[in-house]
Amino acid sequence: MPDADFALPDLGEGLTEATIVEWLVGVGDPVRVDQPVVEVETAKARVEVPAPFAGVIAALHAEPGETVPVGFALLTVTQQQGAFAEPGVASAAADESGRVLVGYGTSTPARRERRSGTTATARAISTSAAATGGNRPVISPLVRRLARENHVDVARLSGSGPDGTVLRRDVEAALSAKRVPMTAAHKSAAELYTRSRREIPEATVWVDVDATGLLEARVALNAARPNEPVSLLALLARFAVLGLRRFPELNARIEHDALVLFDDVHLGFAAQTDRGLIVPVVKNAHTMSTRELAGAIGAQAADARSGAIAPVTLRGGTFTVNNYGVFGVDGSAAIINHPEVAILGMGRIIDRPWAVSGQLAVRKITQLTLAFDHRACDGAVAGGFLRFVADCVESPVTALGDL
Repeated sequence: MPDADFALPDLGEGLTEATIVEWLVGVGDPVRVDQPVVEVETAKARVEVPAPFAGVIAALHAEPGETVPVGFALLTVTQQQGAFAEPGVASAAADESGRVLVGYGTSTPARRERRSGTTATARAISTSAAATGGNRPVISPLVRRLARENHVDVARLSGSGPDGTVLRRDVEAALSAKRVPMTAAHKSAAELYTRSRREIPEATVWVDVDATGLLEARVALNAARPNEPVSLLALLARFAVLGLRRFPELNARIEHDALVLFDDVHLGFAAQTDRGLIVPVVKNAHTMSTRELAGAIGAQAADARSGAIAPVTLRGGTFTVNNYGVFGVDGSAAIINHPEVAILGMGRIIDRPWAVSGQLAVRKITQLTLAFDHRACDGAVAGGFLRFVADCVESPVTALGDL
């Protein structure tokens, strides 16, 4: 039977490349239809990619840590007799690969490339040369491996060999001033941050708040049902949802010359992971109790840290909350999660002197910050929302009237 190449499928969401994390098969291994063969990382999440046909692995065309474009031939399979009923179906099936990936679509991939033997060397030379204007080819596979393992972009090096060829000494020299490339997640986030700063005329308001009552309420809630813990972020999120009922201009987005208000609150929350900062979204947060909201936030945060979160969970937010106090800072002028119009944050909670009923006392104080799109509302709305949330933090019992 002829060999068939399996190309990296179109992963949807506008993604054009993926990084090889781990091969789940090796050369000579048998593979069945829909068996996961490689784990890749995109700007959205990690995902296992299944094979579209059965056979025996003849070759792997990329190494862990290497970033490849959609349409790149990931591996070659020697097909088993009967794997396909008709000639040419193998190619068609490979083109349609990836349909079983949850949250992703497929499309016809670009021209495939295979790396093997002398062809691999020639392709590597031409690719490196094309990326740098044709004057910095890399001949030695050892040099390419050294550069890849140390995250050195050979396209940025001035080769000291014939015709600008990048040699081992060029890579070693670059290590003294190493450039660490951004991960796919970091690049995606950077694009979003840049767009937010470019398009949104944002303003920031903040207030110091006595959070002593908030901490006491959390202790009481968790003592009552220790198996369903409620985090400080969940309480802040609950108060934010209540505030958005009173100030719907902040649960919106700008579309052309109109402010589009949403009835439903799809609440995003900032989650720090090894892959960078991502924002999972709890859908229909306005329909949840405080414990339900806390459970949803906790579950999605765990998925985000493990890399198992579904791409669909990272879009569709209408408002975002952020507890940056976990990093030991008091305040932050946060970047609005485009295309939303506001983000609420809470700083660290520390002991500070505070006036209580005319008497000086030591209280647990935090700072709340709201960054908002000034096109969506004025300072009265932003200040009113922040004051409402602050009142809930200072006296959680008052929030019961709105629950």
